Amino acid sequence: MTAETITADASGTWRLGDLPVHRIGFGAMRLTGSAAFHHGTPSDRARSIAVLRRAVELGVNHIDTAAFYFSSLRSANELINTALGPYPDGLVIATKVGPVRDHDGEWGTPARPDQLRGHVEENLRQLGRDHLDVVHLRRMDQESIAEHFGALAELREAGLIRHLGISGVGPRHLAEALRIAPVVSVQNRYALDRPAPVDDEMVRICGEHGIAFVPFFAVAGQGAERAATATHDDEVLAVARAHGASPAQIRLAWTLHQGPHVLAIPGTGDPDHLTENVAAGALRLTGEELRRLDVLHGGRSRPSGTGDRRP
Repeated sequence: MTAETITADASGTWRLGDLPVHRIGFGAMRLTGSAAFHHGTPSDRARSIAVLRRAVELGVNHIDTAAFYFSSLRSANELINTALGPYPDGLVIATKVGPVRDHDGEWGTPARPDQLRGHVEENLRQLGRDHLDVVHLRRMDQESIAEHFGALAELREAGLIRHLGISGVGPRHLAEALRIAPVVSVQNRYALDRPAPVDDEMVRICGEHGIAFVPFFAVAGQGAERAATATHDDEVLAVARAHGASPAQIRLAWTLHQGPHVLAIPGTGDPDHLTENVAAGALRLTGEELRRLDVLHGGRSRPSGTGDRRP
């Protein structure tokens, strides 16, 4: 693959409500440091800003962030504002609210419904926006999300939010939210080598409702927020060799092959990794390759002859 010539439009397009986005986006968490939630070494500020600008040059028009993405010296929202403001037409910035971190980075009690307006306003302030394109309610330990999601629906009606999403949820939470307001996006942890039947079910349900399913840690795997995994199964390595691609690119390609409504938001502070991630949107896996990789995800049944499931 000649990654330098590939832009995000090769991944296809989906709509978050009325907002078209390329299916390869960018997750901003890692811009704050290699281990943003574990007091890791802060990233180089100039390089982080350059990565954001390069992402937009490569056609990325969907950036995922949150006010609680910060480390000792870096704020993802502030970096986005500095690098990209005034924002280009068509750039969609999605954020999350609900979790609480204090100034020392320690996690606190999740926000009450009446505190969510403050979370939304903080994102608006940091990003320099008068409204937020997409706001996800990140469920923490609530059995019901109705009251929290209802509070965000009121802010949508007030014009502070354009579209709503939810994160860290199961089918019953999605059903609960849909009774209150439209949902354009579901963000759950999801990866090739992390079988999770409930999230496979969420992929299916979201597709039936025309809702974007946006996995996080699709590349990181078990490394999660600490770092991308360095461990790859032999099947991943074999498919990567066949395509002249990296294992991370194959993990992203498999993710996108799960349905036209499945997006990807890989994050990085490395310009070379950014270029590779965007180029992964052009990979097309064969039906046989998909079946071999599916074994790592629990061995789902894929009919013989089924190949690229992407638009």
